[in-house]
Amino acid sequence: MTRSTAIDRAVDYFDSGSFLADLTRRVALPTESQAADPVDELRSYLEEEMVPALVGLGCTTRIVDNPVTGRGPFLVAHRHEAERLPTVLVYGHADVVLGEEQRWRAGLDPWRVVVEGDRWYGRGTADNKGQHTINLAALEHVLHARGGQLGFNLKVIIETGEESGSPGLNEVCALLRDELAADLLIASDGPRIHAERPTLFLGSRGMTAFTLRVPLRERAHHSGNWGGLLRNPATVLANALATIVDGRGRILVPGLRPTHIPAGVKAALADLTVGGGKDDPAVDEGWGEPELTPAERLIGWNTLEVLSLAAGNPVTPVGAIPGSAHAHCQLRFVVGTDPATLGQVLRDHLDAHGFPMVEIEVGRTMGATRTDPDDPWVRRAARSVERTTGERPAIMPNLGGSIPNDAFADVLGLSTVWVPHSYPACAQHAPDEHLLAPLARQALEIMAGLFWDLGEGPGEDPGEALEEDRGDRLGTGSGDGPCREEEH
Repeated sequence: MTRSTAIDRAVDYFDSGSFLADLTRRVALPTESQAADPVDELRSYLEEEMVPALVGLGCTTRIVDNPVTGRGPFLVAHRHEAERLPTVLVYGHADVVLGEEQRWRAGLDPWRVVVEGDRWYGRGTADNKGQHTINLAALEHVLHARGGQLGFNLKVIIETGEESGSPGLNEVCALLRDELAADLLIASDGPRIHAERPTLFLGSRGMTAFTLRVPLRERAHHSGNWGGLLRNPATVLANALATIVDGRGRILVPGLRPTHIPAGVKAALADLTVGGGKDDPAVDEGWGEPELTPAERLIGWNTLEVLSLAAGNPVTPVGAIPGSAHAHCQLRFVVGTDPATLGQVLRDHLDAHGFPMVEIEVGRTMGATRTDPDDPWVRRAARSVERTTGERPAIMPNLGGSIPNDAFADVLGLSTVWVPHSYPACAQHAPDEHLLAPLARQALEIMAGLFWDLGEGPGEDPGEALEEDRGDRLGTGSGDGPCREEEH
């Protein structure tokens, strides 16, 4: 059996309809972690879908209760082949955001996969049931193609609360640090940089939510009788925000800005173009940090977003000065920014600018992580993807969004490589979420090739095979035969 055998088996799994059948069955389970009392549905998904799939890989499995009361459990699985072999930890999440059935267009149902051309609609098709189904299937086909061996030790953790902020994940990783010890994390979530370009990302920007409040009075007062005499909390809040982020989206508070973009990160971002897809919004010119490219602004820099801003009655305004105003905000930040200081940095800044009446409530934080783009595991993964697809993958030092990679990078101390199987316009977290069928088919090829290559010995680096494949294409190599791209 060969690498091509594993890839062919993965493609046959897709072409036969088996992948669609597995995905359809999994999407039908409404695993909404944001719903009231979701624990039973989340546990059922682990027991009915994940446990059988992992037992089929020869894993021992157990369900671990969440240390956070009322939150969904975790599934931990192990397959040990030999002490001398590397250990790969694979992660996925079983939960989805709320289905919001009433917001999907006619003919679609979040709990039923509907196929329309290349688009497969359903909640979780892209985030994350489609993605972890691809990875588990690729492992299965490598296992069979290699005669019952992967060539590495496998550990798996599936959580059920990622869409609710991954409560308990860091605690479980700390508690099970020895049990989850590995050399590398391989996981899939989020989108590629473009649908057509295979992508690796190595971490994520962090995120801290915070709210600014101006609670000046318990009730509103007539704007004619009191206008010009009473401080307007909406006006105060708007001006306070203007000292934090300017009218072009540039952060004005030094303590909330990175000091620089590291040279290695800058070099990796030079190869990336963001936006431009047919379903993507147009990138606004002149927005964000000046003199940075769009890729640098999105991936290598911090952004501060105002998510909602309210005072009075926004739907039916009346002639009254509101008693209070608030803004829900979010800082997306890269490695090097300390989120623990955000509250004090903002407090000092607002006091210095004459806004002591603005209150600050700091909410949930997810840490920023970034594996070195020159990490040997990153190079190995990139070469494998290129060998399979014939195309050099985009390498993003970190995702622009935020995922719970800090549990693996910081708590477990792993190199982390994420291989996303979706695309930017997939409508994840929104109505009409969908998976692109051609992308999913290629993802099965990529992951079968990657897991095969991770099982090769250190002297069989996919980079060496890649050079042979290139030589074969040029008629100069000494390999045994044409590469996969030539076979089909």
